[in-house]
Amino acid sequence: MADRTASVKRDTLETQISVALNLDGKGAGVFDTGVPFLEHMMDQIARHGMVDLEVFCKGDTHIDDHHTVEDIGITIGQAIDKAVGDKRGIYRYGHAYVPLDEALSRVVIDFSGRPGLIMNIPFTQKRIGTFDTELFWEFFQGFVNHAKVTVHIDCLRGHNAHHQAETVFKAFGRALRMALEVDERMGNTMPSTKGTL
Repeated sequence: MADRTASVKRDTLETQISVALNLDGKGAGVFDTGVPFLEHMMDQIARHGMVDLEVFCKGDTHIDDHHTVEDIGITIGQAIDKAVGDKRGIYRYGHAYVPLDEALSRVVIDFSGRPGLIMNIPFTQKRIGTFDTELFWEFFQGFVNHAKVTVHIDCLRGHNAHHQAETVFKAFGRALRMALEVDERMGNTMPSTKGTL
């Protein structure tokens, strides 16, 4: 199997970001972004997705966290798209339900080559600590546009906003892991009747 790693840098007037990942890692995460709650969530992606993920960002957080969160989603999406290659032999589809106490979320992902995001998280709070929960949309929208995947995210229940967010990111990690897993029965076959993704 080819090495499924990637490193991507993104430099704008608003953010300077570097992302390195290994899709066949051990779930290690290293983060320095200036947005602690997002780092906590990305750690869930790494751990539950079994992806080694390093994200470093210097962003204009003195304004707010918007550009940093969105651009990190974009850059992780670019890195995953680069690392997965032509997608031959992967499962392509992944899904997961994850509970945390009273909260329950479902994430379904398709490495279709077509960006799409359907997201329904009825957050019970506008902020988790200092983090604006609306920014999760920006993170995932940036991700799907650049990873070229379709993602459906639903928080099915929960009254603690931290739990709601954490179940989403854990489920996202689990769904990502399933979709990117190499299917031995597929061999070098493209997981599409079109012959390309």
